[in-house]
Amino acid sequence: MSEEPCQCSDCQRFYKEHDRLIREFPTFKQQQELNWASIQSFRTLCTKVTNELQKQLSQSECNKDKVQNDSHISDEEINEALDELESVNAYLYSIEALMERIFDTKISNNIESKFKEIANELAPDPLNMDRLILNRLFHQTPDSPDKKNIN
Repeated sequence: MSEEPCQCSDCQRFYKEHDRLIREFPTFKQQQELNWASIQSFRTLCTKVTNELQKQLSQSECNKDKVQNDSHISDEEINEALDELESVNAYLYSIEALMERIFDTKISNNIESKFKEIANELAPDPLNMDRLILNRLFHQTPDSPDKKNIN
């Protein structure tokens, strides 16, 4: 008997996003590019935030003799965040190195077609008429076979 997927809002949002990414990027090459762009954007954002926090911390230290800084972020919080972001950036560099190896992989158009085929099975379009009818029928069924208690 298979375990039910988690129904919490975070997991539901993840499942929805997971399926959307498979539908919109159903080939090996598209997944390579998507993941590369995702890592690069994450790294760019983390680096920019790190730089801004370092700048804010530096200004805070320069202003210690002057009026108290009006920042809503304490120096302690900035230092903790900088330590964490330093680790995150190191991990992202490691992932980037692994992704470069993935980019070395090339596959044929026939295999790309197989990716598209499997993508349609894994994450069918939720607005597809057949899917909507199936969902409506499923929700009208009072007891799903896998939900019955077996003693």
